[in-house]
Amino acid sequence: MKKINVFGVLCIGISMFGFAQEQKADSTKLEQLDEVVISDSRFALKRENSGKTVVKISRQDIERNQGRSISELINTKSGIEINGSRSVAGQNISSFVRGGNNRQVLVLIDGVQVNDPSLVNNEFDLRLMDLNTIESIEIIKGAASTLYGNAAATAVINITTKKVSKEKISGNFLSVVGTNQTQDNLNYNGASFTNNVSINGTLNKFTYLTSFGNQYVDGLSAAKSETPEKDPFSRYNLNFKLGYQFSKAFELSAYKSLDRFKTDIDGFPPPTFAFADTNDEFISEQKRVGVAPKFTYKNGSFQVNAAYTKINRETISAFSSINEADSYVIDAFNKYNFKNKFYTIIGINYGHYNSLFATEQSFTNTDPYFNVVYVSDYGFNLNAGGRLNNHSEYGSHFVYSLNPSYTISVGEGYTKVFGSYASSFVAPNLSQLFGFFGANPDLEPEENITVEGGLEFNTKKGLRVNALYFNRNEENTIIYTTAYENATTDATVHGLEAEVQVDLVDNLTFSANYTFTEVKDGVRLRIPKHKANASIGYDFCENTFASLNYQFVGERTDTNFSTFTNEDLSAFSLVDLHFSHKILKNKVKVFTNITNLFNEDYFEILGYTTRGRNVNLGLNLNL
Repeated sequence: MKKINVFGVLCIGISMFGFAQEQKADSTKLEQLDEVVISDSRFALKRENSGKTVVKISRQDIERNQGRSISELINTKSGIEINGSRSVAGQNISSFVRGGNNRQVLVLIDGVQVNDPSLVNNEFDLRLMDLNTIESIEIIKGAASTLYGNAAATAVINITTKKVSKEKISGNFLSVVGTNQTQDNLNYNGASFTNNVSINGTLNKFTYLTSFGNQYVDGLSAAKSETPEKDPFSRYNLNFKLGYQFSKAFELSAYKSLDRFKTDIDGFPPPTFAFADTNDEFISEQKRVGVAPKFTYKNGSFQVNAAYTKINRETISAFSSINEADSYVIDAFNKYNFKNKFYTIIGINYGHYNSLFATEQSFTNTDPYFNVVYVSDYGFNLNAGGRLNNHSEYGSHFVYSLNPSYTISVGEGYTKVFGSYASSFVAPNLSQLFGFFGANPDLEPEENITVEGGLEFNTKKGLRVNALYFNRNEENTIIYTTAYENATTDATVHGLEAEVQVDLVDNLTFSANYTFTEVKDGVRLRIPKHKANASIGYDFCENTFASLNYQFVGERTDTNFSTFTNEDLSAFSLVDLHFSHKILKNKVKVFTNITNLFNEDYFEILGYTTRGRNVNLGLNLNL
C-alpha cells in the first residue's frame, strides 16, 4: 500500500482556520434547553426530575468526535475507565465502571440487551461497533437491574442507532485517514483508514436505512518489544433498518446487522509461556436481527423488542479455540402516564443464551418487572421498582431500587438533592460455568448493593455542577485463581464523582469531571484511584469548531506476566486537539484530530504498546 504523509496534508486543514476566523462569529447566546433523559426510567423526563446523574452523549457530541472509537469517547466520562482504548486498534477492551468489571456492565442497542455468552465475562465487545452508526448514547451508572436485569450492576450503556431522515432520500459519506505510530517512530505515514456510507429516508409511511462501514489499521505490535512485528486490525459493519407506520396507533420496525472484525494478537507461546510477539489471530462476528412493534394509545403504549443474535469467534494461537453462541431476547412492556404525575412501566423480559464448548450449554431467564416514577408539583420525585429474576440454573432472586430526589427552584435554574439504594444480580455466565479454561459449574451468583447520594445545580443558562458519593458491596464476587470461584469475603468499592459544565463566554464552553475510586478490601487491576478529564471547546462561527481535551489517569496496579507479580504503573496525562469546519451550506465538513499531542510514553497495560502522537484527517459529506 502506498503510504501517505498525513502531516503534510494536515497543513491544508489548518489553513482553513484562517478562513474561519474571517467569518463573523455568532454572538447570540442561546439559553440552555431543558435536557431530557430516558434510560433511568424509560420515559422522556426532564433531567431535573431524574434521581440519577445520567451521562448523555448526543449526536452533536459524536459529530465533534468523529475519527475516534466508541470506547475512546465513553472513556472521557466520569466514573468510567475503558482500559485498552489507548492501545493498538485490536487490543482487548475492559469496561471498569465504579471499580467493577465487564460482567457488571450491560450494553443495550436500540433497547435490546446484547452480550456474548461465550465470552468469559458475557459482555458485548465494543470493538465491534462503528461510532458513525450511532445517534446517541446514555449511560446510567450504578445498579439498574430493576429495569434492565442480570449484569446491570455498575452501569448500563444504552446505544441508539442513527435515526432515519424525513427526506425521501438522504445520504452520508465519511472517510478518515490517519497515522498509527508509537512514541519512538513518528513517521506520519497514512496507516489508519475508516469509511462509512449510509442511505436512508422516508417514503410516506415507510422508512428505510442501509449503511456500510469499514476500518483498516496497519497495525502496531500489541507487545512492546525491541523487535516488534505488526498486528493489523480490520472491521466491517452492515446495517439495515426498515419501518412502517400502519396508523397513528401502530408502527413496526425491523433491523438486521452484521459486525465483524479481525485482529492479530500477541500471546504466550510454549515452552516458555512468556508474553511475546507471536503470529496469533482473533476473529469475532455477530449477526443480529430484530423486530419492534409498538402500539400507542391515550396516555400510554405497549411495545415489544425482540432480537436474535448469532455469534462466531475464533482464536488462532497455541491455545486455539472456536466459540459458537446465540441468544434470543424478548422484552415486552406497557408504559402508562397518569396525568404527568405517575409514570409506570410493567413488563416481562425473556432471554435464552446458548453456547458450544465441549458440549452445548444454555440457560434462560424470565423476569417480570415494574417501575414507577412519581413527579410532584412541589419538587419531590421518586423512582422505584422491582424485578423477579427467574434463572433456570439459580432459581428466583428479587432485585429492587429506591431512588428519591428533591428539586428546589433557584432563580431560573434548580438545585437537586438525590439518593439511591438498589440491589443487583450477576449470574455466572456460560464460559465461567462450562468454558475451556477454569470452568466451575458450582459457582454461585454475585449480588450487589449500591448506595449513592449527591447534589446537582443547574442554572439552565450555561452552568451545571453535580457531585455524588457511591458505595457498592459485592457478595460472592467471582474471581479467578487456578479456576473461577466465589470469593469468601465481601468486597466494597466506594468513591466520588464530580462534573462541571459551564459556558465561559459566548461560544466558549468548558467541561470537566473527576473520579475517585477506592477498593476497601483487596486489589482491582488497572483501575486508577484518581482520574480526571477536561475539555474546552470554541465555536469560532456557525461552521467552525475547535476543542482542546485533557485526560489524567492516576497510578494503578497491573500484573507483570513475566514474573506473575503485581506492579504499580505510573500516572500519565494526555492532550488531544480537534478542529472541524463546514462548507457548501453545511453539506461538507472537514476535520482533523491530533491525539497524544505531547507524545506521552506510558503503559496502559503492562507490557503492551500504547499509541504516541497521531494525526487523522476526515471528510464528511451529507446529501
